[in-house]
Amino acid sequence: MTETARTFVENARQQIGAYVALRGWIYRLRVLSDTAFIVLRDCTGEVQCVSATARLRSLRLKKEDAVEIRGTVRADQRASGGVEVMVEEVLVLGAASRALPFNSSGDIKKVSLNAQLDYRPLSLRTARLKDIFDVKNALLRSFRKFMEANHFTEIITSKLVGRGTEGGTNVFEVDYFGRQAFLAQSPQFYKEHGVVAFERVFETGHVYRAEPHASSRHLTEYYSLDFEVGFIDGPEDVIEIERKLLESMFLDLAKRHKEALERLDAWPLPDIAKAPIWTFDECLARLANCHGLTHLTDDLDPNAERLLCALAEEETGVAAVFVLGFPLSGRPFYTLPRGKEGASQGFDLLLNGVEVTTGGQRHHDHDALRASMSSRSVGPSQFEDHLRMFQLGMPPHGGLAIGLERLTAQILHLRNIRETVMYPRDRNRFSP
Repeated sequence: MTETARTFVENARQQIGAYVALRGWIYRLRVLSDTAFIVLRDCTGEVQCVSATARLRSLRLKKEDAVEIRGTVRADQRASGGVEVMVEEVLVLGAASRALPFNSSGDIKKVSLNAQLDYRPLSLRTARLKDIFDVKNALLRSFRKFMEANHFTEIITSKLVGRGTEGGTNVFEVDYFGRQAFLAQSPQFYKEHGVVAFERVFETGHVYRAEPHASSRHLTEYYSLDFEVGFIDGPEDVIEIERKLLESMFLDLAKRHKEALERLDAWPLPDIAKAPIWTFDECLARLANCHGLTHLTDDLDPNAERLLCALAEEETGVAAVFVLGFPLSGRPFYTLPRGKEGASQGFDLLLNGVEVTTGGQRHHDHDALRASMSSRSVGPSQFEDHLRMFQLGMPPHGGLAIGLERLTAQILHLRNIRETVMYPRDRNRFSP
């Protein structure tokens, strides 16, 4: 073939009459006695290519082959996008196996999740998975856009730490040149240091939890959207920022990806402005009165989260609720107490039956934080480098973390969080 600059599919639609070179994968293929129809897909879309069957016979084309197709663009209102390409030359750039377990034009929902993950690039080539990842990536971009527009400074913190953020439990140990180190559970300490420096900070990055779950909602490695803000009056300030954040993110998503949301049966998006704030004790009372549940004392289990979202939906029309005032005993040592009854200034956001956010107000007083550590049998001496930062003028502060994969899964009503991850890490899966 002679040298010709590549044209993306979306640009070919505006080049009627032009000779173009397209590159992509064969998405669909129909070969008749005289004419063959190839639907080519690249990162910008799909286009139908029409060829004489005889021209293709020696190539033995099949679905999923990576090819270059050259030909002339012509208008055809019957074709997707209003154009098709009259094929003059075809080059196979990368042949696909004839024994693939599925193909990208089939119904991916009929393929087992394990098979999808074993052949991940192929499953991600499907229209459904592309929609899911487009939504996930849009949420990430919108999170950063909101943060930057509201005086937050982005920080990038280490994922190799010398101790666990929450006292050393559920951490992955790493050999760090003969010394003990861990993969970070959270950027919490670094976020607080960032508050002392910049007042408002945010980070997006992986965090790690060595929790032996084997459920559809847990991962050992997930992507966290974090922010921390100084000079607050209480956790309600953090909740209000999250309301505005999610409203902004969902508005961006609706503007740019409404069609994808409709294809995924995820339209309309939830109106977080309507989500109520219920105290933990109020939640327990509602669960007891409406469902006879009385076994919960210091936390909510998955069934309680589902029931509370259903109750919120009955009252407000949105299956979401902020739960504020969890028992202090179940929250990390840096969480500020709420009153004198053993409650904390910690909260969760439950959405469509699953917790997607954990946040709250933190200790900002050096002596109070040290005392909290001691009361939890966490030696303050282990955290002297962290405590030192609380002598630099730490303001009242708080923040939260949103699991990007969980948020995506709950918005899209997905059955398994692993659908939102390129290569999920959990108790059983460590490869590819």
